[in-house]
Amino acid sequence: MNMKRTLNDLVRAVVDEAERNTEFARRIDEALGIQEKPKKPALSRAAHRRAPAAIDPIELARQGEPVLRARLAELDLEQLKDVVADYGMDPGKLVLKWKAADRIIDRIVEVSVGRARKGEGFLSSESPRSE
Repeated sequence: MNMKRTLNDLVRAVVDEAERNTEFARRIDEALGIQEKPKKPALSRAAHRRAPAAIDPIELARQGEPVLRARLAELDLEQLKDVVADYGMDPGKLVLKWKAADRIIDRIVEVSVGRARKGEGFLSSESPRSE
């Protein structure tokens, strides 16, 4: 019974303060999900983010390297860099500085084919067993 009274007093105090203090009321609304939090200004890092990749190079690599290379050849330099960035193909942050599309395509193919084949040894039904 004491808990009920304590909680009622607490809620009443919160309501009273919210009625007197608009900033407090706004924060309560945000906390309860009644009002969206105001958007913070975009950070400089967000302004430098690349666009999402136009293709899925791993899926194309599963269809064969020639298919992947043909689709990559259709993309411009910036779209190729978007693929590299979106699929984490440049851990050293060097590929995004390259200016030659064919060099970037070679990197995408190398990584994509490797990722597409990853685990194939485990999928083979005729893998040798050690007995």
